[in-house]
Order: sequence, then structure tokens, then C-alpha cells
Amino acid sequence: MATRLEADLLIPGSGDPISNGCVVFDGPRITYAGPREGAPPASPADTVESVPVVLPGFWDTHTHFIGIRTFSVEEQVYTSPWVGITRAARDAEKILGYGFTSIRELGGFGVYLGRATQDGSIPGPHIYGAGTALSTTGGHGDTHAFPLYFVQREAERVGMPGPCDGPDACVAAVRKILRLGAPVVKICATGGVLSDLDHPKHQQFSVEEMRAMVEEAARAERVVAAHCHGKAGIMAALEAGVRTIEHGSYLDDEAADKMLEKGALLVPTRTILTQLVSHAQESGLPEFMLDKARAVVDQHKAALRIAVRKKVPIAFGTDIGGSTPAAPAYWGLNPLEFQLLVEDGGMTPLEAIETATANGPRTLGPQAPRSGQLRAGFAADVIVVRENPLQRIASLSDAANVARVWKDGRLVVSRPLAA
Repeated sequence: MATRLEADLLIPGSGDPISNGCVVFDGPRITYAGPREGAPPASPADTVESVPVVLPGFWDTHTHFIGIRTFSVEEQVYTSPWVGITRAARDAEKILGYGFTSIRELGGFGVYLGRATQDGSIPGPHIYGAGTALSTTGGHGDTHAFPLYFVQREAERVGMPGPCDGPDACVAAVRKILRLGAPVVKICATGGVLSDLDHPKHQQFSVEEMRAMVEEAARAERVVAAHCHGKAGIMAALEAGVRTIEHGSYLDDEAADKMLEKGALLVPTRTILTQLVSHAQESGLPEFMLDKARAVVDQHKAALRIAVRKKVPIAFGTDIGGSTPAAPAYWGLNPLEFQLLVEDGGMTPLEAIETATANGPRTLGPQAPRSGQLRAGFAADVIVVRENPLQRIASLSDAANVARVWKDGRLVVSRPLAA
């Protein structure tokens, strides 16, 4: 028995929207997507629905399932992993209600949650977890407020490698990540905003260290995502062969050209920076974090506009990690990135949607599933929304606007089609 969605508007993920569209799926794969007049005839056993707008399920390609209530890096250390993963499981279920059927998770419990959502043990999206962010000693992934031996021990407590230095140690760290079954590897190529002693502009891993990690990951058909703010780190990471640049705050025309040359994608994560700055007073975050965010936020907007103007491939990512609104970037706020890509980045709504659909799987390289597009043979990760997002992109931020969500052809969210 097939499901047949007859839509006033079909947004395919890549390409032009189709009026009077139709999507048909029977099981986990789409069998037809296109104009209604070209669809195969419906059988009496089919479930047929007339819907306003149908799209591929969304991807958020930069997130963290860490189960913290406030945006404190130190809270990750003193929160029991059993408590954190329980909260994160609730976050995974919640995000389905916003139409996100696939998540690339770049540091947290996602590498474990992904197994549980995949086998149906718990509700949630497809999760592609990196395990942790590999860092130099004293780098962005180090927890500077604690002694180094303690940081190493805490990493081992949750089954992750700690800080690593030198090509040999970096290769060993990648192998530990691969041992977890992670489909993607994340590294910190520069300093960051939420860490204490490092500067976002400064390069951390050397080109040799990054190349060693990229090559080790490639042997297992994995790609590397590189946390990069400063230009030096961006250029070094691209030279080493990373697949994605995360944040890209100091990207300029030269760096954009290098990304195009290397075929890399930018995951800008505009949400995290704007939320840190706009919620500075009530967030309770330390001043060093807020000062860094304020120093970067306008530069990041300019870099995003350069990338859009240069047509650098962009994938949707938010850096969401909090389990409650007390954290400025919390699960459920993810659709804000659509609005920011349009308002701050200068994208059209259709271009912004493509970042979260067709471009999502591209961030996984050889591990990419056939997903993110309404096309025959692709995953039946399909959503229906009541309001046309091409006319008002902010409508995607209202979960009530998401009327249906199918994951692998199974209906996992059902709300009224009419207001």
C-alpha cells in the first residue's frame, strides 16, 4: 500500500518548485516525485492525501546532543553522561516535530543515539555522529578550566579520545573515533568562541597533523569536518583536504575561491553567534564567551555574504546543543537558521531550503545516504507544511506549521493540515 501526496506545491530540494506536484512512496524509498499528471495511477489500496506543500525532510549538519541545560562547557564535565544522554534522547524526538529527519552531530552523544534511532529503540531522526571534536592540547576542544589529566580521564570516561598532538597521536585519535563507528570525523583547526584561552583567529593543528587525520579518515571512507573561524586555519584545513568548513567567520574572497577549488562546503552556523549576542544579558555566560561572540558576529555575517555571492556550496547548520531555553541555542530553535540565511546571508528562501535538503548529505562524502531530495529512489524522508515557506521563510520556525513527517516512509509526526 503506497502513500500518495498530491500537493499544491512540491519543493524538490534541488531544482525549481513544481505546482500540482505528487510524491509517491511505498516503504522507505520514493517511487515517484514530480508533476501530478505524470504520476502513476493510484490503486484502491493507496493512501491518498491532498496537501499544501511537500518537501524533503530537513538536515541540520552541525549540532550537539549533549544534554546540557545552560551553555556552559564546564557543565558537560560535571553532568553525568547518563543524565546528558537521557535529555539528548528527548531532544532527538523533539526535533522530528520541526521536520528535521537527518542530523549530523559534531560532538556529543549522537554517535550512540544514532544507533538507537536507527533500530527503532527510541524515536528520532537519522543521526550521523562524530563522537567528539579532536583538538590540540590547549585548543578549542580542550576544557581549559580543568587539569589536563582530568580532561583526558573524562574523555576516556565517555569513550572518546582527548587532546592529541603530532601526526602520530592525531592518527591514533582518528582510529579511536572510527572504532566508535562514527561516519564523520571532526577536528578543531582554529580556536573558538565557547572555550576560554584560545583565540578564534588562531590556527591550531598544523597542516601535517590535519592531513594525517584526513588521510586516515579517508581510508575508512570518512570525511573530516573542520571547526574554523580564522582564515589561517581555513586555508590550512582546505590544503589538508577537509570536506567542510564549520563557521568560517573570517572567510574572505581568497578563502572562498579556495573552497570552490577544493570542492568543500561551508556550514556557517549563524544561529549560535546571533543567539549568544542577543541573549547576552539573561544567558549567564562568562564574559570571555560573550566578548568573543560580539567580536565575531558582524565579521561572520560579512563572511557569509561573501560565500553566498561567490556561490560556495553551503549546508544548513546551527550549532544547537542546549536542552532548555536557558541555553541560548537550544533544540527546537533550529529553523531560525533558515531566516538568518535569508536575512543576514542574502539567500532566497529556495536557496536556504536547498542548504537543508539536497546539500545536507554532501557533508558526509562517501557515507552520504540518498536523501535530501524528492526523487525516485531517494529516502522517503518527507514533510508536509501548511504554509508556503517560499513566501514566508519564518513560517518554518513554527512546529504547528509542520503537519506531517515521514522518516523512511513511516509516519512519525501527524498534525492537522488546516489551521
